Amino acid sequence: MTDKLKLPNSVRILLIFPLLYIFLVGIKFISVSFGLFGSGFAEQLVNFYSNPFCGLFTGILVTSLVQSSSATTSLIVGLAGSGVLPLESAIPMVIGANMGSTITSLLVSFTFITRKEDFKRAFTAATMHDFFNVFTILVFFPLEIFFHIIEKSAVFLTGIFQNIGGVAFISPVKLIIEPVTKNIQHLLLDTFGVTDIVAGIILLIIAILIVVFSLIYLVKILRSLVVNTTERVLDRFLFRNTFTAFILGMLLTAAIQSSAVTVSMVVGMVAAGFLDLNRAYPFALGANIGTTITALLASLVTLNSESGSGVGTIGLTVALSHLMFNIYGTIIFLPLRKIPVYCATKFGELASESKIWAVVFVVCGFYLVPLGLIFLTR
Repeated sequence: MTDKLKLPNSVRILLIFPLLYIFLVGIKFISVSFGLFGSGFAEQLVNFYSNPFCGLFTGILVTSLVQSSSATTSLIVGLAGSGVLPLESAIPMVIGANMGSTITSLLVSFTFITRKEDFKRAFTAATMHDFFNVFTILVFFPLEIFFHIIEKSAVFLTGIFQNIGGVAFISPVKLIIEPVTKNIQHLLLDTFGVTDIVAGIILLIIAILIVVFSLIYLVKILRSLVVNTTERVLDRFLFRNTFTAFILGMLLTAAIQSSAVTVSMVVGMVAAGFLDLNRAYPFALGANIGTTITALLASLVTLNSESGSGVGTIGLTVALSHLMFNIYGTIIFLPLRKIPVYCATKFGELASESKIWAVVFVVCGFYLVPLGLIFLTR
């Protein structure tokens, strides 16, 4: 839309605000719609995702399909914030979404498949991000299952954000969203007289459509504003050391609201030989943290200051668990960068010699295996 019309930057900036508002309304609709489905539906959903492995693989599969961890985690936050999805089921799904988000950069690497050396560099850069997530899951997923280390950290932070100094937090986002959602809910139930379930289905369809629509165009606009002016100075100034690369990845991804976009951009730079893996790696880790901003923003919609420690705060806790998972992974595997970089380098060499390995890795690792394991772990 914005690319075809070639809108001036001032108009693009103004478009950010209504798109952001539409996104937040969509998140609230998700929460409202599942509330209308009733407790029976909630119990079935909870029973399906009661196995943490099922939640993990579902997060991987869904995010691989929509190619946006921001969209997936925002949906999970909406479900958790409405009380439909319990915290212990939501956290594995968020962890899986973190892994699934790497699919986009992998697919981008295939655009270099006809040029062997470029493909090797691109695929290595993309799988480096995968190996970070795999190793982080191998370390922290068992710790989460047995000791709830991520959940406890997120709950602690939720308490700080929710009630600082004894003053209850009132979300300004919720104040501007609720009038719209309540009026539309009233329109469906009272004016048109539809049943709760029908109203819930209508609101859920609307929610998914507007969340996807708003995220697509938010990413397009923010990317056009940020990326085009940034690429010229990335290598010369901002990748000078680990710290600057990490901060750049975090801030740029927070601005664009898509780690898929920023990491894919770096994959292209590595493929072109402008950037090496040791400087691309901290950028990808920073991008992992930056992409959690969207879910944190979405959680403000479901945060209810009157609910105390009830379901209203669970959405925020889920969003913070996404943040903490990436922080813990960074603490461990940023100093140990040689491990994922080495594994990615070896796998990149293998894939460049036999492209079938790259195809099998993507198709099986992100689609067939998660789908099969979802049914096996139910």
